[in-house]
Amino acid sequence: MTTRRNALLAAATLPAAAGPASAQAWPSPAEIAKRVAEVTATETAFAKTLADRDAAAFRRFLAPDTIWLNGKTPQHGPDAVMANWAKFFDGPTPPFSWAPDLVLVLPSGELAQSSGPVSSPDGKVFARFQSVWRRKADGGWEIVFDQGSEVCR
Repeated sequence: MTTRRNALLAAATLPAAAGPASAQAWPSPAEIAKRVAEVTATETAFAKTLADRDAAAFRRFLAPDTIWLNGKTPQHGPDAVMANWAKFFDGPTPPFSWAPDLVLVLPSGELAQSSGPVSSPDGKVFARFQSVWRRKADGGWEIVFDQGSEVCR
């Protein structure tokens, strides 16, 4: 009887012990602000590669397992993305630009989402982008998912 009672008591305490220990604690507002600033700066630097006409720098932001969906056909991996985006690096001026207006970071600090307007050279917003960033071991960020969509008129 004592063995059964001890087993029941032990089982009764497991959920309570496992609950808080397994829950992800929210970081402080300062820690969240730091990660948001990192991802905002990363997205801004990424956009600058198109403005600078630097396809090699653009590629360095892409994760090895990146997936992009701009249209109906996903592009898997940096080679596919670069094959599709090569045309945007042709010519002396970029055909569009983008900038983040919203950045969200998970409490773990390991994943983030950035989104914002995509503008034509004359400043007219014609699309929005959504990007998912993963934190790398060295502390930098790499883009794992990207999707653009036209804005409603």
